[in-house]
Amino acid sequence: MMHLFSFLTHSPINHANLSWADPRDERLEGMKSFKYWQDLARTLERGKFDGVFFADTMGGFDQYKQRTDEAVKYGVWWPIHDPAPVLAAMGAATSHLGLGFTLSTTAVHPYQAVRTISTLDYLTGGRVAWNIVTGASRGEHRALGHEQMDHDERYDRADEFLEICEAYWSGVDPTAILADRKNLILADPEKVSRVEHNGKYFRTSAVPPTFPSPQGRPVIFQAGSSGRGQSFAMKHADVVFAVQPHAQGAKKLMGDLNAAARAAGRDGCNVLFGVQVILGGTEEEARRNQKELVERIPLEAALSRVSGVMGIDFDTLDLDKPLEQMDTQAARGLMAAALATGSSAQITGREAALLWGASAGNPQIVGTPEQVADKLEAYWRDTGCSGFNITPSITPSGIEDFVDHVVPILQERKVFRREYEGNTLRENLLSKA
Repeated sequence: MMHLFSFLTHSPINHANLSWADPRDERLEGMKSFKYWQDLARTLERGKFDGVFFADTMGGFDQYKQRTDEAVKYGVWWPIHDPAPVLAAMGAATSHLGLGFTLSTTAVHPYQAVRTISTLDYLTGGRVAWNIVTGASRGEHRALGHEQMDHDERYDRADEFLEICEAYWSGVDPTAILADRKNLILADPEKVSRVEHNGKYFRTSAVPPTFPSPQGRPVIFQAGSSGRGQSFAMKHADVVFAVQPHAQGAKKLMGDLNAAARAAGRDGCNVLFGVQVILGGTEEEARRNQKELVERIPLEAALSRVSGVMGIDFDTLDLDKPLEQMDTQAARGLMAAALATGSSAQITGREAALLWGASAGNPQIVGTPEQVADKLEAYWRDTGCSGFNITPSITPSGIEDFVDHVVPILQERKVFRREYEGNTLRENLLSKA
């Protein structure tokens, strides 16, 4: 069965630069309102989506021309508000929708991460997912006053981070909570373990800060697709989220991930691929919507975005020459994906910038509802992936149109659920139904 998430951000754009300038887009007003996000959540739950998935980064994009001016001027993930309050509001408005958000292991201490994530997981009856990133953005490190670690060391640090989190999540036996009002005993201390850790990167000494979740621990997503990122995912993640601009690259990555899973003693790997859906009543209308989206984006806005993601100042490159693999301490997997054009041609810096400006590297699925359903089903069957993280080009209408017109087609074809399988995100997302 296909699984679907809605890929969102808590900023003026989603993944299409300048989407806030589209007269049909309501994100700027929505950022002032819990109601906007709650209405989105209700729509997604009506469409039986597994959940929402919030991308996030701190510090802003400061790589292009070594400044943030273009990011601020065009609203390229600026401002970027904290998604946690929004997720709490969305959780309060729904009963099954999963609530996924990105939190960098650079930004917080493991104890603080467990406390924040598990509080929301407990409040929502076990519906939270954590997308673990290691902090690829230079802006994030500068904002927090940290020296930027090299790529592989960030994952070494994240391994220790997750070791601590897992100790806290397993530290309360489900039978420990007695809530015995007569004898005035809340919990059996013999069944609550203290976590003691003194490692290379972290120290902590405490008992777990929250009640245990109905799903045991949050569902873990991991978005790194480099070799080191894949190794980390096989050790810790329930689901890998990946961006591949072309189906050929997606199919190859699925093979690599499944091989890595088998080497790690796992049966296989659950993978969600990012896609951007652009709908129209006719194919002509959909193509027109796609064209307007791309033509709206100033080149400088696109360059600000791709420079920040790749960790390379594109102002120093000849944009019309083929982009070559460069060493970067930022997102190596995304750099590799950007170079995978799906043909023998090499992508230029200009083409890479426009691709990231329009869809953050996510392949665009364009057409009528029937055509979009056809393409999603073919992609799903051809790659063997678990499903998709769908970024709308505008909100909320892009989400509403997908739920109202594409979801019923997928349901009619019996490739997408009509009802949720369980109450927790783990039951719904990891179900083999």
